Amino acid sequence: MKPPSGPEEARQPASDIRVFASSCTLHGLGHVFGPGGLTLRRGLWAAAVLLSVAAFLYQVAGRVSYYREFHHQTTMDERESHELTFPAITLCNLNPLRRSHLTPNDLHWAGPALLGLDPPEHAAFLRALGRPPAPPGFMPSPTFDMTQLYTRAGHSLDDMLLDCRYRGQLCGPENFTAVFTRMGQCYMFNSGANGAELLTITKGGAGNGLEIMMDVQQEEYLPVWKDTGNTPFEVGIRVQIHNQEEPPIIDQLGFGVAPGYQTFVSCQKQQLSFLPPPWGDCSSVSLDPDFDPEPSDPLGPPSPSSSSSPPYSLMGCRLACETRYVARKCGCRMMHMPGSAPVCSPQQYKDCANPTLDAMLRKDVCACPNPCASTRYAKELSMVQIPSRAAARYLARKFNHSEAYIRENVLVLDIFFEALNYETVEQKKAYEVSELLGDIGGQMGLFIGASLLTILEILDYLSEVFLDRVLGYFWNRRRSQRHSSTNLASHPSVCCHQDSLCLPPHLLPCHTALDLLPVSSRPCLDTLDMPSLHMALPPSPQIKF
Repeated sequence: MKPPSGPEEARQPASDIRVFASSCTLHGLGHVFGPGGLTLRRGLWAAAVLLSVAAFLYQVAGRVSYYREFHHQTTMDERESHELTFPAITLCNLNPLRRSHLTPNDLHWAGPALLGLDPPEHAAFLRALGRPPAPPGFMPSPTFDMTQLYTRAGHSLDDMLLDCRYRGQLCGPENFTAVFTRMGQCYMFNSGANGAELLTITKGGAGNGLEIMMDVQQEEYLPVWKDTGNTPFEVGIRVQIHNQEEPPIIDQLGFGVAPGYQTFVSCQKQQLSFLPPPWGDCSSVSLDPDFDPEPSDPLGPPSPSSSSSPPYSLMGCRLACETRYVARKCGCRMMHMPGSAPVCSPQQYKDCANPTLDAMLRKDVCACPNPCASTRYAKELSMVQIPSRAAARYLARKFNHSEAYIRENVLVLDIFFEALNYETVEQKKAYEVSELLGDIGGQMGLFIGASLLTILEILDYLSEVFLDRVLGYFWNRRRSQRHSSTNLASHPSVCCHQDSLCLPPHLLPCHTALDLLPVSSRPCLDTLDMPSLHMALPPSPQIKF
């Protein structure tokens, strides 16, 4: 082989495919673009490289497609804790109004809606209550407030609560907060309202939670005058155990506790965690009960809650949805609903609000997604009868009632944690970005023996090819044009200087070499050799006289 004559001949451009293939870390590329001509061995290597690259791209496409499906998996675990937050406990008497606190004015306004009473029946109903009829000349009030009715005539916790203990310590009505539900005025223990510190529990088992004794006051129950949709036939209280961030939906989710029994409720905390879209369908945006969307959309999109609104919860979303639906249909809200709409009158309750809400619940209009984080409590109930024969006389003397009254009205409720462990149900991404990159890296190493740096090598080579072949072509072309124009402009025989006398075109000699030049480029007089010019010019004609 002849040695290179100079450095220019020995140096090969960096964009040469053979130079790149000899130094690239991609396996098999050097065997394909090695020195020499096309051989069977080189063809087999080229086929192997192409098949490997195709298999690699196929595997990568499958992994990327699986990642874009956004699969998730649900894991369940049990964890231990030294301290748990005690849940909120909401209690409602099954009788919404006390008969001793109803007035003729209440019957005039709320009798048709709540009891199905017609005005001619008011006097007979008052007699059934043991109350005198309306005095002659009775005039009802011009306005009526349903909230004030339930506040005044609903069961008072001071009268119902006979005994209260939390973790063995005495408690009382001051530890409860009055709330309104569809069942009327209810009472919530450990509500955390007004910034109150939430109570905690450090030990499981009966007697280490909330234990209350209540009087349901059956003598205050309203008589069943007519069979209406809201007429209660039961006696006792409804109880709901829920998180402090959730409003009570006790008419749908509460369980009953009957008088004459001690009911034990063993709870276990469950912490739920769900994923937002596209992996799941959870939401953390609260519905605004005052939001009024277009009529074509009965619910409208969720709007961000204000800073004073509670965090998103499933029950809160349903309650806000019901509020907006009733407010649109009736122009008012029920007393247990949030928002700034006016409270419905008794007639609106009867004609619109109650039928609308019942129809809405049957149709399940509200489509509320699961919250991204929530807490619920699993319950196990058991009960024993009270009082025993040995305790009946003692309780009768203690509360100044007969033994029959104690059996028919007194109940005991004991709510506690079974243990301080709690369950976690968590949705997790089934395929993370790190796993996708790991699979791509594994396929890349298996099929083509490459890495991320190999990709950088290929990109670097392509940039060199672009600079050398594409940009270099235009650069060389521009440089050659500039060099040509520079040579023409600097040649002394093709420019006429301003201080020289140039021959006119018709005085230039006729020469075949000069005729090839354009007129503007023919030699000037001051640049030609004068003897040569005389020799080139034809002789002047002689004039004879």
